[in-house]
This record gives sequence, C-alpha cells and structure tokens, in this order.
Amino acid sequence: MKKTTTRREPLGSGVEIDRVDRAILRQLQRDASISNVALAAKVHLSPPACLRRVERLREAGLIRGTVALLNPKALDAGMLVLIGVVLDRSTPESFTDFEKAAQKVPGCMECHVVTGDFDFFMLIRTRDSDSFNRLHAEKLLYLPGVRQIRTFVVLREILSTTAFPV
Repeated sequence: MKKTTTRREPLGSGVEIDRVDRAILRQLQRDASISNVALAAKVHLSPPACLRRVERLREAGLIRGTVALLNPKALDAGMLVLIGVVLDRSTPESFTDFEKAAQKVPGCMECHVVTGDFDFFMLIRTRDSDSFNRLHAEKLLYLPGVRQIRTFVVLREILSTTAFPV
C-alpha cells in the first residue's frame, strides 16, 4: 500500500504546514477545548501523531495560546465603541507613551497604529453610554499626547470573529 504524503507549504515565518496542519488549526479555532482524541479523529490521525503536530504548531508560534471567548453582554460590556485618536506630535516617544497608557484603559480590547487621518484606533467594551462617558471624561481625555478623539458607537455588530482563515 502506497503511503500518501501531503505537500508542506512554507509560510512567511519560514514554518511549513500541510493540509492536515491546516485542518488541525481550523478545528482548534472552532473549539480549542476539544480533546486530542476527538481532534485526531476529525483530522484522520492517530492521537499521538495529532498531539505531536499540535505541539509542533505551538512551538512554531502558529498557536499563540488557548482562550475562552466570553459573552460581553452577559458580563455587562455589551456596548462596543471604536475610537480614532490623533496625537499632537508624531514622535517615537509620543507614540510609545500613548501605547503604554492605552494598554491600561479599562475595557480596551484592541489598540492599533493606523495610517490616514488617525494615529490609533482603539476598540473599547463598556456597559452603556453612561459608563463610556465616565471613561471618556476620566481616562481617555487624559491619555498622553492626545490632540483629538473621535468616537464611533457601534449600533450593531455584523461580524466579530477570532477565526483566522487557514
């Protein structure tokens, strides 16, 4: 019986993965709590071979961690706000100072340096407009180097996913 092999494709990181690795990554993104035995069955591997592949994917940095995705509404954080931030100066120091402070903002889920009219976009979860107004008045206005803040309240989430296409 001829053994079939799958072609490994190099990624930008230099790591090579094949279709089985991709299947493992897709399954783990759907449910990272799946047992190794169940995962192995879904990707048609023996449990030891599956475990070795998962460990290799972790060591290669393709799997950064395993988390539980929480329900924001159930945890009183149902309001989602996008904030565009313009700094008063474009120096490495002002960016560094802002980045450090942004990481301490309660409810800040993401913060990104961007191009265009803004320097940063922040994604913040909070309970409601009153709690956001307090956060704005007590924290956001005092972030270092901020010249302008533009707030975009999300009326309805159309798509929110953590799944990366593999």
